[in-house]
Amino acid sequence: MTTSKPVNQVNLRNIVLEMLLQVNKGEKSHVALKSTLDKNVSLDKHQRSFITRLFQGTLERRIELDFIINQFSKTPVNKMKPVIREILRMGVYQIKYMDNVPVSAVCNEGVKLAEKRKFRNLKGFVNGVLRNVARNIEKIEYPKEQKERLSVIYSVPKWIIEKWTKEYGISKTEEMLEGLYKPKATSVRCNTSKATVEEIVKSLEYQGTTVEKSKLYDKALKISGYDKLENLDVFKAGMITVQDESSMMVGIAANPKEKDHIIDVCAAPGGKSLHLSELLNGTGTVEARDLTEYKIGLIEENIARVGNENIITKVSDATVLDKEAIEKADIVIADLPCSGLGVIGNKSDIKYNITQNQIDELVELQRKILKQVSKYVKQGGKLLYSTCTVNRQENDSNVKWIQDNLPFKLQSLNGIVPKQLKCEKGCLQIYPGQYGMDGFFVSLFIRE
Repeated sequence: MTTSKPVNQVNLRNIVLEMLLQVNKGEKSHVALKSTLDKNVSLDKHQRSFITRLFQGTLERRIELDFIINQFSKTPVNKMKPVIREILRMGVYQIKYMDNVPVSAVCNEGVKLAEKRKFRNLKGFVNGVLRNVARNIEKIEYPKEQKERLSVIYSVPKWIIEKWTKEYGISKTEEMLEGLYKPKATSVRCNTSKATVEEIVKSLEYQGTTVEKSKLYDKALKISGYDKLENLDVFKAGMITVQDESSMMVGIAANPKEKDHIIDVCAAPGGKSLHLSELLNGTGTVEARDLTEYKIGLIEENIARVGNENIITKVSDATVLDKEAIEKADIVIADLPCSGLGVIGNKSDIKYNITQNQIDELVELQRKILKQVSKYVKQGGKLLYSTCTVNRQENDSNVKWIQDNLPFKLQSLNGIVPKQLKCEKGCLQIYPGQYGMDGFFVSLFIRE
């Protein structure tokens, strides 16, 4: 009889270490995690959970972990070898945030990792730093200055905190920072053309999944306690699609009518397009576009699983005018590339890589795309502009730009989106953690 390996065994930490090094080289965190778990199919539920938590936790708490390490290491974190730096970050995260892992195991496995990675001469350094941190973890003194303190405690770069404070005030900023760390179940949308919500819930619970119905949308569920999503019967049958509730607000706000022709210009991986195709009740057409064959492939995988027939795909550069599409769409969905500051609770590497200069460039790109794709909207048709950020420069300022530069009138979303969500100036700004959602922005316009 075979037994599963204990979760504190070094090979699991070595897997996490490799993932962290991949992220350092530019791999996106969610891609690294998915590809790693897909590759290691023999891991049991507890092992997968250990890997996921240690990887995501070490990444999302990086600024705080470095702050702690620097108080106990003569060598600053930024001067360390990448392997040693990540071993120490992993170790400090376990000491501070994983109570079920013994300190002795953390230190011993950190030393073994250093040896395994050919840094035998630094194993004493690794051991000394981790044991010193463990002895003094409750005595750590954080910065006194408010914004610097928030930056360290929540591991968000100080410039982002300064930006949010300027735009939203310190109270809302702290609320958003707390929202980034609220535990989140997986949000899924039910395809009620295939089964009722009750039938889907029953199937999920039969397979041991914990299910909670959404407080905002009757077709949304929050699920947890499962091992692999791909093993759930309702997922394999195309009865559910993973989509954050905030993203579902796009389909709700667009409010399509049967037989509408909808163009989703930056559609990958296809959650919003599938939602819209389902809202059309099998009528009309959703044209899901994106820039590359790879992104279109992601959309087509989801279409094949769900089986919707009123949705087609097209490789298309949204910055280039498609003359054949001019005034052909009842609705254009422009959920555009953005800074992603609303989803850094799920994709922690975003907060370390985005810069103000990149945001400025993104605003230019967003306006370039809007200028072209708005031409696809029929007279009296709808343009929906959305982002997954909480940055006013990309949201409020672009709403004003659309009104000033394009033949569109802003429509209030009050009375269209769930009543629990308040729409400031008619637009919907969802903050990280609000009703367990990602940060998101939605605005709707009618072509005059």
